[in-house]
Amino acid sequence: MAQFLNVEVFSRLAGLAGGSVSADSWMGYAAAAAIHILFLIHVVAVGALVFIWLERKVAGRIQDRLGPTRVGGKFGWLQTLADGIKLIAKEDITPKDADPLLFKLAPYVSFAASFTAYMALPFANGWAAQEINVAVFFIVAVLGLEVFGVILAGYASGSKWSLFGGMREAAQVVSYEVPIGLCIVVPVLIVGSMNLVTIGEAQVGFFSNWLIFHDPFTFLVFFVYFTCAVASVNRAPFDLAEAESELVAGFHTEYSGLRWSFFFMAEYGSMFLVSGLAAILFFGGWNGPIPIFHMIGWAYEQGETGWRITGYIAQVAGVLNFMLKAVLGVTVMMWVRWTLPRLRIDQVMTTCLKYCVPLAAFCFIGAMLWKVYDVSSPHDLHGYTYGRSFAETRENWVLASEDNASRAVGNALRGVPESGTTEAQANSNRTSPHAHASVGRGTPDVTAPLAAQEVN
Repeated sequence: MAQFLNVEVFSRLAGLAGGSVSADSWMGYAAAAAIHILFLIHVVAVGALVFIWLERKVAGRIQDRLGPTRVGGKFGWLQTLADGIKLIAKEDITPKDADPLLFKLAPYVSFAASFTAYMALPFANGWAAQEINVAVFFIVAVLGLEVFGVILAGYASGSKWSLFGGMREAAQVVSYEVPIGLCIVVPVLIVGSMNLVTIGEAQVGFFSNWLIFHDPFTFLVFFVYFTCAVASVNRAPFDLAEAESELVAGFHTEYSGLRWSFFFMAEYGSMFLVSGLAAILFFGGWNGPIPIFHMIGWAYEQGETGWRITGYIAQVAGVLNFMLKAVLGVTVMMWVRWTLPRLRIDQVMTTCLKYCVPLAAFCFIGAMLWKVYDVSSPHDLHGYTYGRSFAETRENWVLASEDNASRAVGNALRGVPESGTTEAQANSNRTSPHAHASVGRGTPDVTAPLAAQEVN
């Protein structure tokens, strides 16, 4: 996008004044970053408005009442917007015993961590603010920084209830990062890439190609992941940091007005994020249960780099498909909140250390053995994968058969080019540390014809 803006927009504007702008000018990158930020901030902010209204309606339905029914029509569509205006108008109070700087900084730290993780979340192939090869672990790592805002809020409030809530959140989040990391490793192991675009594109085809149906261990690890994700975003029944029955309101007891709302924007933003990550890792990402746009030939083919309107329409449909899956995940979290009672802090830690960690480790070992012994899966048996397959490429090498690999490695060590390879190509292979191609529009990071490319 940055180069497009430089060539098509800034270059033409500069030409009117007799100047020129290069394709790699900083102006295009700054404009592209601003556009991405604008879109993503609307995903978080507008998503929070919708999810707060949805949670009220879900809670009302479960508790046999109506929920919002007055503001904005009989369904109360504008109730959340009215509450937001009220929060903006409320007085911003800082307690006498609070640390003023840290107290005011804490909500923005939580929101910034939740918002930054969206930078690496792809909504479709080519629809990511920044495509990162290790996006799956970047998201988990950045999302874990949200706990610092909660700890700061608890410490800086000058209240024992807030301090208790902050310490509970610290213990809970640090503990649940272990099993959630083990759960995420399983799809990464199966696909062979930490690039979320690659993982999503590897599941093209019918719903039987989704990773949750790859093997029994992946099916089980999804439920472990979902449990840990609910705990990591501080949602009931794991919301011990804000247990109103014992801690008044926990870490945000002393907050009011707009700063109080930032905590909830961060919470709902994180809920959508972990649900979207689950959609990519286990439910095909932006690929629907039936590949309609592939069947009619509208979707981009593997290796295609040009732009066409039908391919764009297919990608927009993929974005809507992805967002629908993520919203369903958020709805299930709401359903769980208003169905199950809150756990005690010892039960929360027991669930993590005695159940989630062993189950995640068991599923990881099982999926690894399934992969090592090359046991068949629905993805292998299905013919409608449209050229996509689970990636076998790694950062510095590509899998090959043993005889070809040993021969190629020996030739590489001796400096002898492979048969059918020119000297220039051999030199290019020796100077290129990465064997796999970059991912472009319609080009997932999947296997090319297997060939040994070890150059170290």
